[in-house]
Amino acid sequence: MKRLAFNMVVAAGLVSALATAGLVYGAGQNGDSRNKQRHPVTKADYERWKTELSNWGRWGRDDQMGALNLITPAKRKQAATLVKEGVTVSLAGDVNTEKSVDNPQPYEHVMTQAGPTGAGDRLSVSFHGYAHTHLDAFAHRFFDGKMWNGVSYEEVTKDEGAKKNSIYNVHNGIFTRGILMDIPRLKGVAFLEPGTRIYVEDLEAWEKSAGIKVSPGDALFIRTGRWARRAQVGPWNAGRETAGLDASVIPWLKRRDVALLGSETAQDATPPQDGAEVGPLALHDFALIVLGIHLFDDTNLETVAEAAALRKRWEFLLMAAPLPVTNGTGSPINPIAVF
Repeated sequence: MKRLAFNMVVAAGLVSALATAGLVYGAGQNGDSRNKQRHPVTKADYERWKTELSNWGRWGRDDQMGALNLITPAKRKQAATLVKEGVTVSLAGDVNTEKSVDNPQPYEHVMTQAGPTGAGDRLSVSFHGYAHTHLDAFAHRFFDGKMWNGVSYEEVTKDEGAKKNSIYNVHNGIFTRGILMDIPRLKGVAFLEPGTRIYVEDLEAWEKSAGIKVSPGDALFIRTGRWARRAQVGPWNAGRETAGLDASVIPWLKRRDVALLGSETAQDATPPQDGAEVGPLALHDFALIVLGIHLFDDTNLETVAEAAALRKRWEFLLMAAPLPVTNGTGSPINPIAVF
């Protein structure tokens, strides 16, 4: 009993010390009892931000690259210096061919040939949604018939695909500094429960604890622990309920000039808060349409989180390249972190 009491005192002291250091804070199962006490972003806020925070025209009237313009040659050279060991880690989930509540449209993998002289196969997928790691192009989402840089939705048709703002604009690839924010680790839990909202102070607390700061041209990845939770409790409908960013983070993304954003679902926490006046994909759509930020949806950040924790280093060289689909609204993708 004395040893148990001693251990409890030590544990309490450790939590207190971590909280003082900014590594763990808040209370409750997700380490943040304040999540359900916030005033949600109003429709008036959201509509005002569409003007105040807009990047339309920033890189020219005909620009189709958006915030990728922030990845300059100097930024790429800086990112290359982050390679110390030459260790590579995938940020993609494995191709999932099993239908489930969180994967209603699985990959179709069919062997077309197998014999003594060789083998072949066919792979097909409807990749948008909450199951498969992919990169969203600007031609994916619209506000009032307009996509990135004010381009009309009429530039995307079922017959011809995306004539503007397609994923082909990224076919030369992505090479920049990647930053991982491991929010469950910050809060002292294995994963965030569905519905948990991540706020600006969470992001800045992570920066302080990790000793890094998001800068223009960075690719920012937010770990929520979705896949760790799935491994423990099984699949659930991640489109209806998932941990993620709160819409109040939008101005911060603009201030920091984030070039790319990724998470383990479609960025936003769902469902919206009680009384919310903006939709369930408020941040996702604003980033694509107004800020011009391409999005990595449904990444799996478990392995890179382990690699980063092992090294106590939360920045790395990020490399990624979508399929060069000339008229596509996005592409399956396998982002690679290099330490």
